[in-house]
Amino acid sequence: MSAQLEVSDRSRSRVLVVLGVSLVILTAYWVLWFAARGAVASNNRDAYIEFENAFPLADAWLAVCVLAAAVALIKRHPTALLWLLAGGGSAIYLFCMDALYDVENGIWWRSGAGGFIELGINVVTLVVGVGLLRWAWRRRVALGGVAN
Repeated sequence: MSAQLEVSDRSRSRVLVVLGVSLVILTAYWVLWFAARGAVASNNRDAYIEFENAFPLADAWLAVCVLAAAVALIKRHPTALLWLLAGGGSAIYLFCMDALYDVENGIWWRSGAGGFIELGINVVTLVVGVGLLRWAWRRRVALGGVAN
């Protein structure tokens, strides 16, 4: 069993930065996808476009979780635990969906610079998701969650 950690102001601030940057990246990606697709598209196949067009609702849910987690952390409200866990889990799920498609279709290695950008997005999504889950769970008591 891991020791329970407190939520220091410094630690809370770091998580708030991660949440804020994540929200900005999510928003920027979808603005570019719909306004200047060539800037973010890794491929121009119809199947790829259809696949990516299936993500806005799921990414919107992730954005809701991220925003709600940030607000709850700022207000020091116990729902921060809920929103951090929901956001972390959502990020990992999105990573799994996106990464599997990319691997099956050679997006990372056969799409030039766009493929490497996609790989970077996938890695960041996984790292942020796991990081949020780990940070929140290790501080669940301090955030107002259950003891075990």
